[in-house]
Amino acid sequence: MKNTFPPVVLEALEGISEIQGEKTIVMDLRKLENAVCDYFIITEAQSTTQVSAISEAINKRIRKQCDDRPWHTEGVGQNQWILMDYINVVIHIFQTESRDFYDIESLWEGAQITTFKD
Repeated sequence: MKNTFPPVVLEALEGISEIQGEKTIVMDLRKLENAVCDYFIITEAQSTTQVSAISEAINKRIRKQCDDRPWHTEGVGQNQWILMDYINVVIHIFQTESRDFYDIESLWEGAQITTFKD
C-alpha cells in the first residue's frame, strides 16, 4: 500500500519513521468534496523537541529526494503542532495532547485512512 503514495508522502513517512513518530496515518482526501489537498499526514510525538526533530527530518528528506520545500509552515517555535503545507500534501505533527484536543481526523470523515505501525 505504501508504494501507491506520491514521492512527497513517501519521503515524509520516512522522515517520521527516522525520529520515531507515533500513531502515523495518511488520509486520502481526493474523493472528498471541498478537500483542501490530496493527502493529510498526521503523526504525534511525546515532546516539543521530538515534534521539531520530525519536522526537520521531513523537510530534509523532501528537499533532498523530491527537490521540494513547504509552501507554508506554521507552529515552528511552539512545537505543539507543526503544519507543513506542500500544496497537495499537508503534514500535521502533533504533541500527543494537542492531537487529542484538535482531533482533526474527525473533520474529514469519509477519507480513506492508512495507518502505519510505530
